Amino acid sequence: MLRLIAMWSAAAAVVGALVVGYVTYSGLEDKGMRADPNDAAQLSLGRQIYARECASCHGDRLQGQPNWRQRRASSGRLPAPPHDETGHTWHHSDELLFAMTKRGPAALIPAGYQTDMPAYASKLDDREIWAVLAFIKSRWPKVIRDRQDAITRRDRQRQRRSR
Repeated sequence: MLRLIAMWSAAAAVVGALVVGYVTYSGLEDKGMRADPNDAAQLSLGRQIYARECASCHGDRLQGQPNWRQRRASSGRLPAPPHDETGHTWHHSDELLFAMTKRGPAALIPAGYQTDMPAYASKLDDREIWAVLAFIKSRWPKVIRDRQDAITRRDRQRQRRSR
């Protein structure tokens, strides 16, 4: 029962993050900012930044930390999830991934949420964050990339309708 409650709590947190992400980062695509996994220059930059800033937690092969779905007994926090196709990264729109990276998950999820994921706003500029996301997306199989692209398109359409 506790596991079910934890799963529903996590789902509610993600929905809350989506709402905040929409409001805060709507229109990024309109400003010419995006993660393009087919842009060689963006991928090169993203690969370098990922290795420097992300791999220590999310793994050099995007595999995440062991037992990433189980809270640590010591801190109650979840380990870093994988960013490959086995994780949940691809379940989110580009804009939400951008917002979570820039501001940190704790800023987007209801008060009290504890995470080891820092905000990168003071460390990386927007171009660098998009490059990291492009690199991550470039490592997904085509079917996963297509699904995530569809999520991003739906979210952007929803944003345009709500303006």
